[in-house]
Amino acid sequence: MAIIPLLAMVRKDLLLFFSDRRSVIISFVAPIVIASFFGAVFSGTTGESAEPARIPVAVVDHDASPISRAVVAGLEGDRNLSVTRPTEQAARDAIANGELPAAIIIPAGFGAAAGAALFGDGERPPVDLVFDPSDNIEQTVVRGLLTQHVMQAVTRDVLGDSVRDMAIPYVVRAESTGGTNAAYNGYAHSFAGMAVQFLLFAMANLGVEMLLERRRGLWKRLRSAPVSKLTLLAGKAASGTIISLLILLVSFAFAIVVFSVRIQGSIVGFLAISLACALMASTFGLLVAAVGNTPATARGVTTLAVLLMVMLGGAWVPTFVFPAWLQEATRVVPVRWAIDGFDAMTWRGLGIGNAVAPTLVLSGFAAVFAAIAALHAGRV
Repeated sequence: MAIIPLLAMVRKDLLLFFSDRRSVIISFVAPIVIASFFGAVFSGTTGESAEPARIPVAVVDHDASPISRAVVAGLEGDRNLSVTRPTEQAARDAIANGELPAAIIIPAGFGAAAGAALFGDGERPPVDLVFDPSDNIEQTVVRGLLTQHVMQAVTRDVLGDSVRDMAIPYVVRAESTGGTNAAYNGYAHSFAGMAVQFLLFAMANLGVEMLLERRRGLWKRLRSAPVSKLTLLAGKAASGTIISLLILLVSFAFAIVVFSVRIQGSIVGFLAISLACALMASTFGLLVAAVGNTPATARGVTTLAVLLMVMLGGAWVPTFVFPAWLQEATRVVPVRWAIDGFDAMTWRGLGIGNAVAPTLVLSGFAAVFAAIAALHAGRV
């Protein structure tokens, strides 16, 4: 691959991009403004919308007494909950990674101690409620349902005909996971979502511009020069990646300075996800140019495609408000991996290991997009 022509094409694309004032404003200012709005709406809370029909919750029973089994059975039969029974460590890992909103951990000896404490005759045993800090509404609902089912199980076992005053026979130890002092940050999530959305729009527009260049015959003239198709595509991919990376970094820099967003996790992981996301968006633009028929048609189709990706990927609102089935289905959307990766590296405060999967998946999407564009290079 010829390096000098490649660098010349990258320089040309960057100069064209920054010479278009409207394009620069849309690409840099628009995501900052919209992200600031969404961040203000969702900052400090997960919203006031109605709770999901069935909240996923893990239940770990270390007691296995008649009372604890009755509590678990009641939780499993509750129409508001979707109960799983993993190990305690698996449940904690799932919550830390944002895959589960809460877990109830019943300790050994709970049944006997709760029976005695029902009438205030003994110390109330603890029940651990481990929760994702972004899921405050779910945590509150789970806490209330837990109280209901514990009271039902304990009273059925020991109350009989007694009319003595009863006390709640346990205490809840609420524990947030997801990193050191992790707390949901609406600005961190919103800036990730809006930056990804607008860099996808910018790269889709780059693909449309390539179609216009093809219509004007510019690509025929370029291909008549001693430059291979691979070099032409690589030049476009490189310039698109640089622009996309700038959009991401400028957006997050604004969030850091103005809204005190912090990269609580791995900085290296954050940069790796940023680069993989930028490359994915850039090759998406190549895909648009390769498979698009006309600029007008391509613009309409890609606008719809980008909107669907960012909507399903959690760029507008966090995916934890989605139904459980939709949360699983959206894992095929590249935006979902980008947003989850940025959340992990910012407010969740997770380590570099949690950046590996998003980086690899986004790179995989980039490889697929680039391969399809290369196969259709004759049309570009």
